[in-house]
Amino acid sequence: MTNHLIHETSPYLLQHAENPVDWHPWAPEVLQLAHEQDKPILLSIGYSACHWCHVMAHESFEDADVAAVMNEYFINIKVDREERPDLDQIYQNAHYLLARRSGGWPLTMFLSPDGTPFYSGTYFPKQPRYGLPGFPQLLGQLAQAYKEKRSELAAQSQQLINALAAWQPKPGSDETAFDASPLADAVHQLKQNCDRVNGGFGDAPKFLHPAELVLLLRQAKAHQDEDARHVALFTLQQMALGGLYDQLGGGFCRYSVDASWDIPHFEKMLYDNGLLLGLYCDAWLNSRDPLFARIVEQTAIWVMREMQSPQGGYYASLDADSEHEEGKFYVWQRNDIRDLLTEAEYAIVKPYYGLDSTPNFENHAWNLRVTRPLSEIASSIQLDQQQATELLTSAQVKLFAVREQRIRPGRDEKILGSWNGLMIAGMAKAARIFGRDDWKASAQRAMDFVHDTLWQDGKLYATHKDGKTHLNAYLDDHAFLLDAALEAMQTEYRATDMQFAVQLADALLERFEDEEHGGFYFTSHDHEALIQRNKTGQDNATPSGNGIATQALLRLSELTGDTRYRDAAERCLKLFYPLMQQAASQCCSLNTALNELLQPPSLLVLCGDAKETAAWRAAVSEHYEPDLMVITLNGNEQNLPEVLAKPPQASTTAWLCRGPQCLPPITNLAALKAEL
Repeated sequence: MTNHLIHETSPYLLQHAENPVDWHPWAPEVLQLAHEQDKPILLSIGYSACHWCHVMAHESFEDADVAAVMNEYFINIKVDREERPDLDQIYQNAHYLLARRSGGWPLTMFLSPDGTPFYSGTYFPKQPRYGLPGFPQLLGQLAQAYKEKRSELAAQSQQLINALAAWQPKPGSDETAFDASPLADAVHQLKQNCDRVNGGFGDAPKFLHPAELVLLLRQAKAHQDEDARHVALFTLQQMALGGLYDQLGGGFCRYSVDASWDIPHFEKMLYDNGLLLGLYCDAWLNSRDPLFARIVEQTAIWVMREMQSPQGGYYASLDADSEHEEGKFYVWQRNDIRDLLTEAEYAIVKPYYGLDSTPNFENHAWNLRVTRPLSEIASSIQLDQQQATELLTSAQVKLFAVREQRIRPGRDEKILGSWNGLMIAGMAKAARIFGRDDWKASAQRAMDFVHDTLWQDGKLYATHKDGKTHLNAYLDDHAFLLDAALEAMQTEYRATDMQFAVQLADALLERFEDEEHGGFYFTSHDHEALIQRNKTGQDNATPSGNGIATQALLRLSELTGDTRYRDAAERCLKLFYPLMQQAASQCCSLNTALNELLQPPSLLVLCGDAKETAAWRAAVSEHYEPDLMVITLNGNEQNLPEVLAKPPQASTTAWLCRGPQCLPPITNLAALKAEL
């Protein structure tokens, strides 16, 4: 038995294609079907790597009795939140208004046929527990309420629509004068909210907050703020040492369920790791701590090994579960580790990963995390640092090899434009800072795949899988890929990347900008009409699309001299400026853009012999300079923007501009370093 999901490309939807539930994908004609049959809609939103999505599926959606109730009273729609983030945003907002608490996945919404919600929840158990009603019981109650209380539900739905509309940013004054106060407020708020014991912000569950950490590092550099620097670097250190990070295979999980980063939900998402690659590069430049360099290398290797398709694009995620158990692929029994290793190796590994304390996971298992510094362990057993490092490395190689023989978590192999943008940017930056040609090639292969596959007939699409490219692309797809193109060009200038950047920027202005009030809608002007059209400035697990679009447009304006991009960025900041003043730390990517508007980035153009320019580039990259863009040219490029089209020189030459002020050409590396 199959349902209407059987022809979809989303692995999440295909996971449900053989459920006894009569699932439909989201489509206008399905809403029309609900209207014709006068049935409410049960909308279930999740994603393929989601643990609790699997739990609800096994308990309820695979159960014939529960499915019979769903099919009798509802039109049932399944949505992959990764393919349709527009729907996920809207209904997460609606859930917050209905339930007065944040949502998550699975998201379970009950809608009228026109798409307006009247009840919401997240995970519901089949039998009543956790203070939640049993799902079949709830279905019956809601079906009855829809039948008997239609007018009350309609009035509630209209109130909800009005509340959603009220959430949209209101235009500020035309006389808005920008200053740096939101930047200072954001840093102050982040310092107040940081966990000084464990790193991160707030209490459990602990999320990664990349946009906040980027802002802290940039402001620490700008103002010599050692406390802001400490908060960011300490958080990144604690995350890297914890069980959130895969200590054997590299890569970070989505979040930690506890305050001390011990136990994650084990799904690994492409977007988190793309953002963190760039962040750990900045952390290394700030501190030269070898831990941060190791995290960059291991994560980049993991991405290339497990997350890059043969065609070049990066896959979306790895599942939390294997063999129907969360974390089974990753956790260990202590005796299994002891049996694999020599006595000398185990003497290091046991205290290093906390095997000398109580288990930290279910079924008396350990999720590996670093609990003691290797130097301290080496000293306690009279070994030098090199011997201890060699023993730890040999043990890790053995453990990784055995783990590779286990049944692997599922992999969601759809290729998303937005998440590829985040990973391309992170990989290109890592390649530039660490001088790795293999990482550069990985980023360029992914960029070429995205350009060749998702950009068709002058328009960007959101997703590709199994030879099918489809779905209207969103703001985040355009913004994140534009930012990736700018990072890629700084690693190695390619005309195709510049052309793609201009195409993406023009599409942002033409298809997403609110020309009257400023800012960018999440969906394009020709997108399907939904109950809300979002224009969001706050950061979530990923940075705000408006924030990244504004940063990227400001930088592209500096590279091309096209003031249209700067003007659109300024209009966006003007719209969101009142929100940034009210809730500064929630708008960190917009604040980063504000900083670049107030203090435009410097542009360094290097041109000359490839070996010499590479050496100059490496010398410039030795320091953390977030407000410096560097473009390296060989002198043979065609169709360069006027800003980059420099006259031929007899020797390697640098042109340095700070905003509108440009210095005379520099032909000596020592002189360049002095200027920088």
